[in-house]
Amino acid sequence: MRIFLADDHTLFRAGLRQMLESLGDFEVVAEATNAAETMAQIGTLAVDLAVLDLTMPGVTGTRLIEEVAQARPALPILVLSMHDEPATVRRALQAGARGYLTKEVSPQMLLTAVTRVAAGERYIPPALAESLVFDAVTPAAAAHESLSPREWEVLRLIAAGYQLNQIAERLNLSPKTITTHKTNLMEKLGVTNNVELIRYAVEHRLFE
Repeated sequence: MRIFLADDHTLFRAGLRQMLESLGDFEVVAEATNAAETMAQIGTLAVDLAVLDLTMPGVTGTRLIEEVAQARPALPILVLSMHDEPATVRRALQAGARGYLTKEVSPQMLLTAVTRVAAGERYIPPALAESLVFDAVTPAAAAHESLSPREWEVLRLIAAGYQLNQIAERLNLSPKTITTHKTNLMEKLGVTNNVELIRYAVEHRLFE
């Protein structure tokens, strides 16, 4: 099985490659560290599976999944992320991912996910599936459910301690654009300052 791997953390990527190639008949044939590298390679690579991180420089999150799915409709996508919030998992699956794992999974669960997703099946761990079910029956949707993919990214980065100029650089956007996204997301969340914004993010576990 030929695998494409995209993650901006060099040590994690190297470890994941070694683990995959030790688990079975897998070969990581190409790697990317950001969205631009991913899109530059994904259209021409002969691969059976794309394993993507959600948070990389450039276009990230669900937008990257959508772009990969558009470029390669038949290519299965498995997300491997630090985030386990039901809203994040749901957004990734709706964007086109066939499977979702957190980075704390066991090698055996990774093997199961890679094998099943590459075969055209869907896979998320039982714990995440349970979270999705209970989140879906919550009477009132959380305010952050209305955020756009880009607003979602800006919110998480603010909650993680990034300044607006750092967020702009990380996402390859202008500071003015980031300020606009921040203004819009604060209005949707019903908060008026950074303290309230951080409190909301902490209460809803929307940070790395």
